[in-house]
Amino acid sequence: MAEPRSVLITGAGAGIGRAAALRLARAGWRCVLVDADAAALRRLEALWPAGAEKPLGLVADLTDAARIERLRQELPPLDALINNAGMSAGGAEATSGHDDGSAARLLALNLAAPARLVRACAPHLRPGARIVNVASGAGLRAIPWRGLYSPSKAGLIGQSRALAHARPDWTVTALAPGFVRTELVQRLIDGGRLDPAQAVSKIPMGRMAEPEEMAEALCFLASPGARVLTGQLLVLDGGSSVCGGSQPLPPCERPPLAFDAPLRPTCEAVREPLWHTALHKWVRSHSSHASHPGSMGYAGVVDARALDAQPGSRLDAVLDAARCFRSHHAALASLTLLMPAPEPGLDWQMAGDADAARMLVATLAAEWGSRALRINALELPRDLAPDACLPLLDYMAGARAQFLTGQVLRLGAALARDHNKETFA
Repeated sequence: MAEPRSVLITGAGAGIGRAAALRLARAGWRCVLVDADAAALRRLEALWPAGAEKPLGLVADLTDAARIERLRQELPPLDALINNAGMSAGGAEATSGHDDGSAARLLALNLAAPARLVRACAPHLRPGARIVNVASGAGLRAIPWRGLYSPSKAGLIGQSRALAHARPDWTVTALAPGFVRTELVQRLIDGGRLDPAQAVSKIPMGRMAEPEEMAEALCFLASPGARVLTGQLLVLDGGSSVCGGSQPLPPCERPPLAFDAPLRPTCEAVREPLWHTALHKWVRSHSSHASHPGSMGYAGVVDARALDAQPGSRLDAVLDAARCFRSHHAALASLTLLMPAPEPGLDWQMAGDADAARMLVATLAAEWGSRALRINALELPRDLAPDACLPLLDYMAGARAQFLTGQVLRLGAALARDHNKETFA
C-alpha cells in the first residue's frame, strides 16, 4: 500500500491556511501544520476531519531564521510545501522614516521565510515535490499606504519563477488570491473599515471568494497534476486583475454551485489528432455524472478552434468560440480556450493578434462574470502531451474553480511528453 502523501502548510491556523489544511486532510494527505499561534493550531486540530490522520503541529515564528533552521530536525518526508504564512503592513508609507521594525518583520515573513523554508525542507522533499507560494493580487498592482506589502508579494512571485528554473525537478507555482472573506476581512467589514459592496464592484464575478475556494486551488497545485504549471502564477481573483474601467461592476446574479458538483464537459472544434483523442477520453470519463437525469452539474466547455487558427486569425477564432459558448450557456458555466504558444519570428503585421486575443479573454471575463460565466485560456507548446493537461482541465473547467476567470496560462514549454515519467490520471 502506498504511503500517504505528506504536505507542510505554514500559516495553517486561520484563513486560507486552515481551509487548505482541512481540505487536504479530507483528501487523505498527512499534514504538517506550522503557525506562530499555538492556540490557533489547537483550534484547528479540534476541527480535524474524522478518519483523517492526526496532523503534526509545530509552533514556529517564521520571522526567526534560527527557528526555521531548527524545523529541519522536526520534519518527516514531504511531497509538498505550501508557503502560506504572511502578514500585511500597517498604513505608514514605506519611506516615512517612522518604521518601528514592522517593515523588516513583514519582509522576513513574506519574502525571506518562503526561501528559508525551501532550504530547510529540501532534504525531506521526495522526488517530484511541489512547492506552492501563496502571493497576492497585491503583487500584481501597487496598493498604497500598505507599506512594503505589495513589494513583498511581487518579490515572492519573482522568487517562485526563479526557483522553478533553478529546480526543474520540482513543480514550483504561486497562487495570487484576490479578495477572500477571511476572518481578517470580516473584521474589517464588521468594524466599518471595509465596504463590501465597493470591494465587490471591482470584481467581475460579482462576489468575494471564500477561503475554501483558495483551498481547492492549493489542493490542486500540491498534486502531481500541477506539473504543467511549473513556474506559473495562478491568479484566483474573480477577474479583478484583468479588469479596468471606471464603472462599478454588477453583483453576481447566481450563487456558486457546490465544489463537488459534477463536471459536465464538452469539447468544441478539436481537430488535432492527439488532442482529439485525449479530450474525448476526458469527456467520456465524466459521462457517468452527466448521464443521470436531472443531475445538477457544472458545464465546462473546452474549445480548441484557436489551436488551429492561422497566424493573424487567433482573435477571430476566440470571438467565434465565445459566440458559440454564449449561444448555449446563460449562467454557471466555464469556457476554456486552447491556443498555441506564441511563435517566434512572426511577421510584425500579425504580432498583435495574440495580444488582442488575450485581451478579449479579459474583456469577456469582465462582461460575463455577474452571470457566473467564466472564460480562461491555455497557451500550449507543441511538445506538450495532451494527457498531461487533463488534471488541470478538471480543475479549471469545473466547480472547484468558480472564482478563476480572465486568465491566460502559458504552460511550460520544457515539459515534453513523458517528461520525468510522471503519471497523469
